[in-house]
Amino acid sequence: MILMSEKTIDINSTMAFKAHFKVLKRTLMVSLISLTCGSIVCFIFFEPIVEFLYTPFLGIEGNGTNDTLFINNIFEGFLTKLKISILSGFTLSFPIILFKILQFIFPALGKKEKKVILYTLLVSAVLVLVGFYYSYYMILPLTIEFFTSVGFLPDNVGILLNYQNNIIYIFKFIFMIMVTFQFPVLMEMLMVTNIIERSTLIGLSRFIIVGVFLLSALITPPDFISQCMIAFPMVFLYFLAIFIAKVFRFGEKRE
Repeated sequence: MILMSEKTIDINSTMAFKAHFKVLKRTLMVSLISLTCGSIVCFIFFEPIVEFLYTPFLGIEGNGTNDTLFINNIFEGFLTKLKISILSGFTLSFPIILFKILQFIFPALGKKEKKVILYTLLVSAVLVLVGFYYSYYMILPLTIEFFTSVGFLPDNVGILLNYQNNIIYIFKFIFMIMVTFQFPVLMEMLMVTNIIERSTLIGLSRFIIVGVFLLSALITPPDFISQCMIAFPMVFLYFLAIFIAKVFRFGEKRE
């Protein structure tokens, strides 16, 4: 009788594993298909995307022409279009990918964890939009104007910028700022789940601030103004996350 029950448990475990593996396989397939379709759509509608990425350079006077960006070889235009299409396709398909991942893990979560994830996604979406607006409409124009000003370039020196390097840089810069603005959300989740205590984050604050400035130096051009424009909001969001955790008693010391 015991042997029969153990055999039944093994069969049920095997069936459960196969069912989960099947769902995982379907999730990966849907994610891959959505990424492919998103990339194809972005490849077809590449002109509005590249025009959007090119806009920050419109205020720069080219090297005696109306153009600002130039290519160095005949393959650069196609490779740039392919890279931007894939990156944009990933951005476009990310909500679908995230939905499929959540659909896969939600059955294993409790009511509290589900609620935390839903609130986290809402706040995360808001911070993504804030990061996008802040990087594209505030930091980038100031940075480009600063580095192409008369103080750095004599009157007899023109500007000849590489098309691929600068277009992809704009995309990566915006993406990195949006990802960086997710740091407070990650902190809040760690405190909600008691993986890390609030007092620990307060104790590490001086090191976190130094790390934020180092990170902002890595993802921005080498000018102090744009670095501060990223670092100061990040430091503010860091302490805001700690304050919210204190209000709702997240990250309390475990007994």
